[in-house]
Formats: sequence, C-alpha cells, structure tokens
Amino acid sequence: MELIILVVMLAVFAAGVFWWKLPSGVAMGAAAVAGALTGGHGVPVRHLVEGTFGYFDAMLIIASAMVFMKVVEATGALGTISAGMVRSLHRFPTLLMVVMAFFVMFPGMLTGLSSACILTTGALVAPALTAMGIPAVTAGAFIAMMAVFGMIAPPINIPVMIIGGGVDMPYVGFEGPLMLLTFPLAVFTAVYIRLRYVRSIDRDQVLSKLAPSLYHRHGALLFLPLALVIGAMAGVRLFPELVPDVGIPLVFMAGAAAGLGTGERVHVPTVLRTAVRDSMPVLGILAGVGMFVQVMTLTGVRGYLAVSALQLPPEVLYPGIALIMPAMGSAYAASSVVGVPLVFVFLGRNEVVVTSALSLIAGIGDLMPPPSLLCVFASQLLGIDNHFKVLRAAAVPIAVSLLAGVLMIVFAADIGQLFN
Repeated sequence: MELIILVVMLAVFAAGVFWWKLPSGVAMGAAAVAGALTGGHGVPVRHLVEGTFGYFDAMLIIASAMVFMKVVEATGALGTISAGMVRSLHRFPTLLMVVMAFFVMFPGMLTGLSSACILTTGALVAPALTAMGIPAVTAGAFIAMMAVFGMIAPPINIPVMIIGGGVDMPYVGFEGPLMLLTFPLAVFTAVYIRLRYVRSIDRDQVLSKLAPSLYHRHGALLFLPLALVIGAMAGVRLFPELVPDVGIPLVFMAGAAAGLGTGERVHVPTVLRTAVRDSMPVLGILAGVGMFVQVMTLTGVRGYLAVSALQLPPEVLYPGIALIMPAMGSAYAASSVVGVPLVFVFLGRNEVVVTSALSLIAGIGDLMPPPSLLCVFASQLLGIDNHFKVLRAAAVPIAVSLLAGVLMIVFAADIGQLFN
C-alpha cells in the first residue's frame, strides 16, 4: 500500500509540473493531498498546516537574507567589489576566475538560495565574463554551477536542514565537510573554463561592462553591513561565550538596517517588495516540501522508503543516488523524498559527511528539467534562447560534482575523522 501511495504522490507531482505547469511548491502540495486521500486519511488539514510550517525557520532565514542581499546590492557594495576584483586581478586570469567564482557563490552561502546567486552577483559578473571572451552559454553554465555550490556551501544549507529535520539531526558540524565538498569543485570549474576560453584580459573593456565602483564616494563604510553579518556569524561559532546567538534572521535584518546609511540611498519599500518577490517561489517550495514529508510520514511511505533503501545492493545504490536525486528537478524535493531515507542507509559512516554529500547531489537537481530553474535564470541573464544549451555546457562540472558527492559518501567514515 505504501508503494501505491508513493507512486500516486510522485505521479501527481510530475503531472503538476510537466502537464499543468504548476509551481513546484503547489505541485508538491497537491501530491501531498493525493497521497493522503489514497491512504484513506481524507484531506488532513491539521497535517497539511503542520507540514506547511515544518521548515518555517528556513523560510525566515531565506526571507531575511534576501532583504539583506538586496540592501547590500542597492548600496553599491556588490558592484564596488566586482569592479575591485577586475582592477586588482586582471593580470592573473586564473586567480580572477577563482575569485569571481566565490563572489558569485557568496549570496547563496548566506541565504541558502541558489537563485540569489544568479539574481545578484551573477547578474553583476555576467557582462564581465563575456567581455573576457567566454561564450554566453559557458558563462551561463559557470554562473549556474556557482549558484549550486553557493547554495550547498556553509554557513547556510537548506537541503541539509531539510534532511536533518527528517532524521532529527541538528544543524551542527557541517561547515568543514561542506567547505571540503564545494570549494574545490568551484575552483575546478573556474580553472576548467579559464583554461578553455580566457587567454588575457582587457581591463578597460571588462570594467566598462561592470557597475562603477563607489568606494571613492563612501569609503570602507560601504562594506559595514557585510562585515557585521559575517562577524556575527563567525563570532557565534568561534567565541560562543562572548557573542550571543540571536538567530540568523535577526542578524540579517540588523545587517540590512546597518546598510541603510552606508552607501547609496536605499528605497526601502522597493527593496522589501523585490526581496519578497524573489524569495516567494522558494518559500512556496519549502511549504510544499513540508506538506509532502508530513503526509509521507502519516501514511508510512517514509518508513517504507527507508526500509527499501536498506535492502539495495551497493552496485545499484550508488548509481541510483547520482541519477535519481538530480532527476527530482529540485534540491528541496530530492532532499525530502530521497535524502531523508538515504541517511538511514549509511548509518555508522559519519552521518554529517553523508548528509553533506547528499545535499550536493540533490543541489544538482536545480539544474535539471523539467524546471531547470538555474539554467532558465542563467539563459535569461545572458540572452540565450534555449536554456538546454546552458545545461549542456555545464555537463563536465555536473559529472565531476556527482562523482565527488558519491565518493564522499563511500569514504564518509575516513573523511569524518578529519573533522573530529
């Protein structure tokens, strides 16, 4: 019966996304209702409401982080940083590409949102990448891959939070494994593209495509909000006895408030509307994922998946992870449906490392059809008529990332000893 319920839920979700063209969050909510009806529970309003707020803490983080990033962007700080990178590193193309990679990743690291990387820093560096001689489809693939790595890199990783919420694992100790997993992959992707396309850099031509630096007008005060947020997050972890943990959403809102007087004038209502509009699709997905997981638990599907996964042989399990999780088309959907039961399969192999690796494999799903969310955003940014061209251009980094994720699961026990 659990298998029948699961098939119905997945079928309704697929029909909602492919056929009815519903947003992923709405499709997952519809799938949850269908699963409950199939299991004989009617429309369990209480469970649906509980599921909707199951990831409320992650929703608060996303909303507050988007407000902060939009304020920092409006003050001119991000544009100043991008121009400064080119002025300082134009004679060192490899180093510049690596620094650009981390710059694009930065919003995702703070918000846990892959789309934030494309909508903010990705939009800033896209003209510079093409001015450096990189084809538009490859520049789009670079930005899309950095968006995935930024979403998975610490300190904020929403897929890990989803998996952790499903297995009662606290969000503690993930910084090291996530850095080990994402930073080398980001460097590899940057160097791979640089060696293929970038020979030398015309500084003036690249700078002409970027937003102007405002450092001469506002000075170091421009970077105060970033320093405040990064300092608060680092202080809680390094000096917990001195720095109080007031919560990540409050840190972001304090940073946003600090940014109102540090750079260009910020029109607060516009910034708030833009931040909420940009984060709403992801908030909807989290609400849908919460309902989906709640109904899976109610009907026994979650337990069925865990028991079934335990019975799979390794020669089927590892390729299945690399294929099935990205095929879900959403990092959040893959984390909730597949990631949660897989943690139980690898009990005893350092669950923190395993969960970190699963989050990366799930994150690749944001590139995959049917939604291909990141490829669509990147193609719109670069003026590409077919977003599948971006996906094809990212084939090598995707394959290397999936291999790295699987290998990290295989050697999770050994890797975990590095962080004990």
